[in-house]
Amino acid sequence: MGLSPAQVTKYCRFGFVVLENFAEASACDRLRERAEEMVSAFDPAVVSVFSTQEQSHLRDDYFLGSGDKIRFFFEEDAFLPDGKLKQTKERSINKIGHALHELDPVFSEFSKTPALRQLVADLGIEDPLLVQSMYIFKQPKIGGEVTCHQDSAFLYTDPIDIAGLWFALEDATTENGCLWAIPGGQKEGLKSRWRRVSGGGMAFEVFDPTPFPEERLIPLEVSQGTLIVLHGLLPHKSLANRSPKSRHAYTLHAVGGNSRYPEDNWLQRPAEMPFRGFD
Repeated sequence: MGLSPAQVTKYCRFGFVVLENFAEASACDRLRERAEEMVSAFDPAVVSVFSTQEQSHLRDDYFLGSGDKIRFFFEEDAFLPDGKLKQTKERSINKIGHALHELDPVFSEFSKTPALRQLVADLGIEDPLLVQSMYIFKQPKIGGEVTCHQDSAFLYTDPIDIAGLWFALEDATTENGCLWAIPGGQKEGLKSRWRRVSGGGMAFEVFDPTPFPEERLIPLEVSQGTLIVLHGLLPHKSLANRSPKSRHAYTLHAVGGNSRYPEDNWLQRPAEMPFRGFD
């Protein structure tokens, strides 16, 4: 189940490749069931809101300390003015992250397969390490927009050597917030880096202030079980979900083990839990 030469060529040319029927429906449903179990058991003693609009988690220790944990983040529009949830907890979570693939057996089994190991090798990523995993709900009616970005801005490596693996656990359409990407946009270089700063918190280091050419974005509408492979420099986004349908997805990010992963990247691991590969 590795990539064909034609698929590798598409990835190099466009910055992404769409692999239909990569995951079986039963495997997708099992991840959804497991995520629902985890949210049901979650006691929101700490409320952390995920937003790419306001970057409200810039100094959020709960977020910045989640590289070696499983933590829960709410939708920005999940709350009433008095701070209470508009609807149930299960319909208010934005995502779960960021070490699902390490700490949960169900997600680990899905993430560490020979097929994925071969796929990453076919991309030319040597000695790959899995650095991040996220379960994204894209909730009905309140699913937030994810603004146009490059994954390498947040998970920077030197040299750039990263791929995002985005699994559609439900059908993703323009109605419920599918991905949009700029074909070939990875060739235009890294625009910024999101770095830890002295004194705490985060800040963007900007290399190119010109906006992304969003007029070139195209929708990537896919069915359940599809895997979209994204180059780390590819600009992509997703719009808000105002439909009655959710758009669950699971993502992994793999980086080359021989590349440098800086200490000022936001996502870090303690020495006793280093990044690992597909073992």
